[in-house]
Amino acid sequence: MMQNVKINSYQFLVLVILFTVGTSILIVPSALATVAKQDAWIAAIIGTVIGLSIVWLFTKIGLWFPNLTFVQMNEMLFGKWIGNILSFLFISMTLLSTAILLYYSGSFLTTHVMPNTPMGATNILMAIILVMAVRLGLETIARSAEIFIGVFFLLFIILVVFIAPEIKFENIQPVFEADINSIAESSLSLIVISSVYAVSLLMIYPAFINQPKSAKKFFLFGNLIGGLVIIILTFLCIFVLGADITARQEFPGYGLAKMINIGNFINRVEALMAALWIICLYFKMVIYFYSSVYGLAQILNLKDYRPLTYPLGMIVVVFSLVIFPNVMEQQKFDSTINIYFALTIGLLLPLLMVIVYAIRKKQLKKNLDYA
Repeated sequence: MMQNVKINSYQFLVLVILFTVGTSILIVPSALATVAKQDAWIAAIIGTVIGLSIVWLFTKIGLWFPNLTFVQMNEMLFGKWIGNILSFLFISMTLLSTAILLYYSGSFLTTHVMPNTPMGATNILMAIILVMAVRLGLETIARSAEIFIGVFFLLFIILVVFIAPEIKFENIQPVFEADINSIAESSLSLIVISSVYAVSLLMIYPAFINQPKSAKKFFLFGNLIGGLVIIILTFLCIFVLGADITARQEFPGYGLAKMINIGNFINRVEALMAALWIICLYFKMVIYFYSSVYGLAQILNLKDYRPLTYPLGMIVVVFSLVIFPNVMEQQKFDSTINIYFALTIGLLLPLLMVIVYAIRKKQLKKNLDYA
C-alpha cells in the first residue's frame, strides 16, 4: 500500500541510534540528576538495560507480522474498529510527540542560539524541512541519516575529548547514596524517552526493511549504542558540572559544552553540542511525523500519504506554539501525563498485543499465509 520502499539493516540501525539519542542528549541528564543526584549514571545504566528488554519485545511483535506496519498489526489482531481506535491513539501520541519536539527545538534555539528570533519563525522553518523529508519518503530519510551519523559521532568524540580535562572525580561521591526507589524513579524517564517511544519504529520495522530477521539485532544494537551515548553524557555532566548544577539546568548538555577550555584557546564551542542535539532531534521528529502521516493514511485507506503532510504539518506548528505556556508547565507535563500516555501506548498496548496473539495464534497464521 502506497509505497514499496525498502531500506537496509544498516540504515535502520542508524535511524534507531538517532531516535534513541534524540532529545535525551540535552535533557535526560537533568531529569536523572533531579532525583538520583550524583547516582544519575546508575539510573542511566539501569534505564538502558530495561529499555533493551522493551525493544526486544518490539522486535518479537514485528517478526510475527513481517509485512505489516504497527497500524496494520492492530487491525489484524483486534479487528477493524478496535484496531483503528488503538491506532488512532498511537497516531495521537506520535503527532503530539512531533509537536513537543518542535517546541523543544524552538525553545532551545530562541533561548541559546537566536534570542532575537521569534519562536514561530524557527518552528515554521523546522516544520518545512520536516514535511519535505517525509514527502521525499523513507529511503531519502534513511540515506540522509547515513550521512549525518558520521557527523554526529565525530562531534560527539570531539566533545568527550575536549571536556575530559574538566572532569572532577569528587563530584560523583558518595556513590550509591540514592535509594533504590529514587534510582528507579529517575530511570523511568530514560526508559520512556529512549525505548518506550521506540514503538514508533514499528511503522518501519520490519515492513520496510529488506532483511527483517537480521534487522532484529540492529534494532537492539542501535538502542544499546544510543543508550551508551546517554550514559557517557550523564557521566560527564555529573563529573564536570556536579549533580546540583546538572539538576537545575534545563539543558545541562549544552552547559557542559560551555565548560570546554583548552589552553584558553579552544573554548565557547557549545555550538558542537547544539549541532549534535539538532541532528538527533530532527531525525527523531521525522520518524514521529512519518509514523503519524503514514499511519493515518493507512487508517483512511488512502492511496498516497503525501497529501496529509501539509495539513498535519500546519497542525504540528500550531500545537508547538500553544502546547506549553511556560517551561514549568512543560516539565510538569513531561513528568506526569506524557509518561503515562507513552507507557499506555508504547508498553501496555504491545503487551496486550502479545496476549491477543497468544490466544489467536493459529487463526492469525492462517490469515497471514492466505494474505
